[in-house]
Amino acid sequence: MIKQQFKREELPMEELQKLGLADWNVLHIDDDDLAALLNGRRTDMLRLENLEQQGLHIPALDAKLSLRRNESGGVELLAHPIYKFAEGPEYLTDTEIESLEKGEAVNVVKTISDGEGDKREVLVEFDKDTNEFITVDTGKIFPPDEINGIPLTQQQKKNYRRGKEVETEDGTTIQFSAKDKQAIRADRLALIASVLIDGGVSYVLFKGLNALFNKPQHKEPGRNFHKAMEKLSEAEAKQAAPTVKPGNDTDEEISETISR
Repeated sequence: MIKQQFKREELPMEELQKLGLADWNVLHIDDDDLAALLNGRRTDMLRLENLEQQGLHIPALDAKLSLRRNESGGVELLAHPIYKFAEGPEYLTDTEIESLEKGEAVNVVKTISDGEGDKREVLVEFDKDTNEFITVDTGKIFPPDEINGIPLTQQQKKNYRRGKEVETEDGTTIQFSAKDKQAIRADRLALIASVLIDGGVSYVLFKGLNALFNKPQHKEPGRNFHKAMEKLSEAEAKQAAPTVKPGNDTDEEISETISR
């Protein structure tokens, strides 16, 4: 999981309109793709229309989209088309590049240095859809605190950041994936992840998940899924319920407040 990096009102609507993906403030992309954009991830492959590139007009093009914040704080829309040639990062060996391209390795973790000598750990994957390598700073990967109500240990969270498979007590196995628009794969079609936000627990239902790499996927959810679903429903009900602060309001004023 990656925490939301952009707000809905920051979307570059004018650019999306030019690509045929929006009309005024109405988006023509599904909720999962929108969530992927706002969370700093890539959408699924989308049909883009009326592109202008280097003086050339391209009637239509299939590409994935993502957002990037520029140096001035603005939000830019990036298109990731299908590249003819895959260019691997210079810090990967030829063997690592070949393993990723052939699907023999799911990902590669590397420690790299920037121009000032500071080191950081990155996770590298290969997106066969676009023929492109994807690099994510592991420090920007936020593991869930719970899966189906079962807390993850610190070691499990560390493994998740490094792209390893993590199995919980109810038999559910998850794995971070930078190229997946939900950023998480599992051996189940659905699961509920919990994260701590501002001292409270927030529940997220993931459904239609992609399978783990080269492994079968179980149709039935994990043993604790239904219990976690009850907690999710309770949390949604509390959030939807009106809140009345104690005070000296009359019954008529309180009734009016609730009706609004």
